[in-house]
This record gives sequence, C-alpha cells and structure tokens, in this order.
Amino acid sequence: MEPERPSEIQFDHLDPARAVAFQVAMGETPAIEIGSDLPPFFHQLYFWSPRPPSKLGRDGHPETGQGLIPDLGLPRRMWAGGQLRFDKPLRAGIPAERCSILQEVTRKSGRTGPLAFVTLRHEFRQEDRLCLTEWQDLVYRQDPDPNAPLPVPPPARTDETDCENVSYDSTFLFRYSALTFNGHRIHYDLDYARDVEGYAGLVVHGPLLAQQLMLMARNLLGPLREFAFRASSPLMHFETAELCRNGQEFWVRGPGGRQCMQAKASPA
Repeated sequence: MEPERPSEIQFDHLDPARAVAFQVAMGETPAIEIGSDLPPFFHQLYFWSPRPPSKLGRDGHPETGQGLIPDLGLPRRMWAGGQLRFDKPLRAGIPAERCSILQEVTRKSGRTGPLAFVTLRHEFRQEDRLCLTEWQDLVYRQDPDPNAPLPVPPPARTDETDCENVSYDSTFLFRYSALTFNGHRIHYDLDYARDVEGYAGLVVHGPLLAQQLMLMARNLLGPLREFAFRASSPLMHFETAELCRNGQEFWVRGPGGRQCMQAKASPA
C-alpha cells in the first residue's frame, strides 16, 4: 500500500482587488470584480503562506524542513517549471480551497553538484468542485562556484508566427513579489542576487514569464485546457525578451537568442 503523502489545506476568498492590482501592474485595464472568472494562473496571487522572520532562510523563502518540503541541505531554490489542468475557471471573490500534496522528492548529481527536485501537486476547489490542478516543479542546488564556467543556455527557436516584446524593471518585479507574497531576494535585492547567488542582476520570476505566456496563449487560442512550461535560463531585469508562439507551442527568447522558457498550451 502506497504511504500517504504529506499535504496541507489552505483557504482564500480570492479578493478581486488583488487581481485588479496585478492587471494595473501589467499595464492592463482593470476588469475584475466579484464573480469574474480569473485569468489563468492568477491563483498565484492568493493562498499566501506567511512565516515569521525566524522561519525564513537566508534567501527570504521559508526554510525547508517546515511545512511540506523536507530539509534538503541545499541553499538555492528555483522554480523549474510546472503543468496545469483547467477544469473550471476560479472566480474572484468566492471562497476557495487549495489542497497541496508533496508528490515527489528526487536527489541527483549534476555538473554543478548535488541537486534535489521537488514536485508539489495543488488542487483548487470552489463550491466543492475541482477547478484546477497544478504540478509545481522546484529544484534546490548548491551555491555557484565562482571559478566554474557559466552554463551555456540553449538557443531559442526562430520560427515564430507571433511575437511580443516584453521588458521589466525593479519596480515591476517588486510589485509582483508583493502581490504573490514571494520573499525570494533574487527578485528585489540586487546585492544578494549578484554577490551571493551569482546572477548578473535581479532575476525575472519564472512564474511571471509563464503567466505572460499563458495570457498570450489564452488571447490567441481561447480558453485553455492544459498548459505546461519549463524554465531554461534566467532572464535579468535589465534585459528585453520576446514572447513567441508557433501553433500551440510558446517560448521566451532572451538577448542573444537564448531560450529562457518553453511551453505548450492545449485549448479547451
């Protein structure tokens, strides 16, 4: 018999004001009120899990070893990708439940040393009906070796039929961190991002890139049934990128033609 996986349940009323604030931060016309269908992936704005300062790691995230994720002994955390299955839109202002399950923990050894991969499954319900299932893939790793050569990112495709330029600044990244209650310092603390984790600048949130690809997919394909994405290389706050699409495949192309994220959408 398979052992029961660790899980936790949270509740949220999905305040429309938070979704409106995000639309404004993205430069969109605010159009969400009580009862409105939330755009795909807007659930990232909700179900906060605040921890006191004593329970945070050096990076501003909750320390591992509390809650669902075990102590992995690795200091750097990254959102590697995810998959979503949409059954019914979540609606703003309506009480909702999120059940989170620790689905898998895998340890491996890579070129940069030991790695740990964590998969969380989140099930979102409203009015006792399953609306959304999300698989969230996280990776934990060691601090970078300053003497090691930088990894070479994969090249992005160039056969897009649709393309949008996007740019970011520290204000936008800070507002997204605030709206999602994401304390990860790589997104707003330049000294930490550069001197501790070895990035060239502030890191654009992977979920923010996925969010923009999802909105692009919805606008071009209509309502979504499934969406899967995988991060390839980080994008910095001072860089301009391109959101690209060919058929049901989407990707983020960074400067120099590097691939930052790839994704696939399936319409409803």
